[in-house]
This record gives sequence, structure tokens and C-alpha cells, in this order.
Amino acid sequence: MKKTLIKHIGTIGSGDISCPILEGNSILIEDGIITAIGTDLAADDAVVIDANGTTATPGLIDSHVHTTIGDFAPRQKTMDFISSALHGGVTTMISAGECHLPGRPKDPAGTKALAVLASKSFRNARPSGVKVHGGSLILEKGLVEEDFAELQKEGVWIVGEIGLGSVKKPEDAAPMVEWAHKHGFKVQMHTGGTSIPGSSTVTADDVIATGPDVVSHINGGPTAISLAEVDRIMDETPFALEIVQCGNPKVADYVAKRAAKKDMLGRVIFGNDAPSGTGLIPLGILRNICQLSSISNIPPEIAICMASGNTANVYNLNTGIIAVGKEADLILMDAPMGSVGTSAFEAIEAGDIPGISMVLIDGEILVNKSRNTPPAVTPAVKC
Repeated sequence: MKKTLIKHIGTIGSGDISCPILEGNSILIEDGIITAIGTDLAADDAVVIDANGTTATPGLIDSHVHTTIGDFAPRQKTMDFISSALHGGVTTMISAGECHLPGRPKDPAGTKALAVLASKSFRNARPSGVKVHGGSLILEKGLVEEDFAELQKEGVWIVGEIGLGSVKKPEDAAPMVEWAHKHGFKVQMHTGGTSIPGSSTVTADDVIATGPDVVSHINGGPTAISLAEVDRIMDETPFALEIVQCGNPKVADYVAKRAAKKDMLGRVIFGNDAPSGTGLIPLGILRNICQLSSISNIPPEIAICMASGNTANVYNLNTGIIAVGKEADLILMDAPMGSVGTSAFEAIEAGDIPGISMVLIDGEILVNKSRNTPPAVTPAVKC
């Protein structure tokens, strides 16, 4: 049994919005799973990481990525964007549809084949070790319930954001969403103005009538719906509210503050919506955390939950929360050099990107000093 012990942690941000900060200063990992959290834990034959009084959080989950196959972004003609995201603390990505694939098939057989190919490719080969849940089905006219049953057997379980394919309106989408839910799929829906040629403007009425699980980029991708429509979605539905970096910052602030007032912060999740026309933002999820904490007055430990445990709960993932039995996807971070903050959370409250000194996936150290964040004042070290 392979063991890793992280000791001398200053603060443990759990990712669980019901208990966002844990007591203790050490985490024990065995065969990639967290097996103990406590004070001054010890373990024989363990790889030891000294956090040196810095902050531990779950690895971040990017809930909105437009992957293709592997680690290539065709729209931006860029390689290794997933590797760059890993250096921004992202350990899990969820596809919103492989819509940027050149020549993407738009018939039922083709869209099914693309979903199966991408889903299996990412399961067989994790880019840079990141857990990519790819192969999100783009809904096209002509799909029938048997297609969803077939895809489920092949391991496809997400419907990419509705509105990117030929199925756009509730009268076409709602029956497919019902089939998808019957066969265990999670469903996303584009919200707001058009983003790429062939996509459509999606209103609050469309979202409410269709019934997805996730309101993709409620703050626009990149063009947002009106604040009155935001209110309707928040008040009339239980759907997850996704805030993306490649969206409207004013609406992101509005959603966060309103969610706090209405005790809805557990519904808020974070995505990048990249690669997109806005570009590639390796630190996009960290930027979301800093934006909402420093501008929208969301406590940093709660903002961390929006980027981890909240999303894990929506998609039923066994990661995103520091708890016994969860996959050991973790970040060790501190205030960056020069920040007014004296800890990672103080830096985030001040709007500064924290310095990541280590990222682990399944207990394995995959990043030892981020190449994209500022350097941490105090780095974690492998003993």
C-alpha cells in the first residue's frame, strides 16, 4: 500500500460548503484515497510532505471546458492547455461538448460517435494526469431514447450544453432531457447570447421549460441574460448556477451576492468556458475564486467550495472534498510573494492569485511549484 502523509498544514479548506474549514494539521493518503485527517498524524513507510504551515484545499474542478481529444485547443491553435490548467490547481475538468472539433459531425450517428470517442480517449489517457470527463453529447435532431441507453452502456454520461447543436428549443430539447435523465445523464444548457456560429440565444423561459441540471454560464458565455432573467432562474428552479471566467463580470458579481443573500451558495459552481473565443485562461478558476472573494465578499473558503465540492456534488464525483474516502486530489498553496495577505486565504480576499507550491492527483505529486502562479512565500516540500 502506497502512503503519503502531508503534515504541518496551517489551514485545511475542505471544499464542503457545510463545513468549509477542517480542524487538524495533517492528511494521510493510502493508495490515492484520503484515509485520515487529524492533528500530528504519523505513518510508517509514507512519503512525507511538509506543508510548512501553508494551506491545503481540494484540487479545483473546471465545470466548463471545450475539449477535443488529448490536450489540443483547435479554436486557439494551442497545445498543452490542460497541462497549464493543472499548474493553476485544476485537477478535474468536465466537458461542455467537443464543439470546436474541426468538421464536427452533426448527424445522430456522428454526434454519438464523437461522444464515445472522446469519453473513452480521456478515460484511457489523462492529459498531464488531469481527470477529464470528456465526450459530452451534443444534442442533434434525430436522436431517440435508444441512443441514450446505448451511450450509457459505453460510458457516456453528460449532455453538453444544449444550444450548441441543432436541438435548441424546449419543444425539441425537453423530451431528450427526459430520456437523458432516465438513463443517468447530467445535462447542461447554454444560457444567454450566442457564442459560436450555429449556437442560439437561450432565455430563462427556455431553461425553465427544458429542465437541465446545470445552467451553463449564467453570467454569459460571454453575453449574459438580463438580471431579471437571472432572478427567475435562481428563484424558480433548483438548477446549479455556473459562473465562468469567460463571461460577464457584472452578472457574476450579481449572482454571487444574490446567492449569498438567499442562502443559495451551494448551487454555485465555477467553470472557465475555455478554450473559446475569449481564449485560454490557465488560472481562470483561481481568478473566479479571487474575483468573488475580493469583490463579491464571498469568504475564500466558500469560494473554494464553489470551485470544488459544489461541482463534485452536482456531477456525483468522488473528489473535490477533503474527507475520508475521497480521492486525494489536493493543492498546497500560500500567499504569493509581495501580497498584502499573510496566507493563501488572506491573499484571495485581497484579490491576489495565491502561490501554488504543490498539486497532487490521487496522492501523486504532479506539480512541484506552479509554473503559472506567482511563487508562494512559503512552499510545501517533499521530505
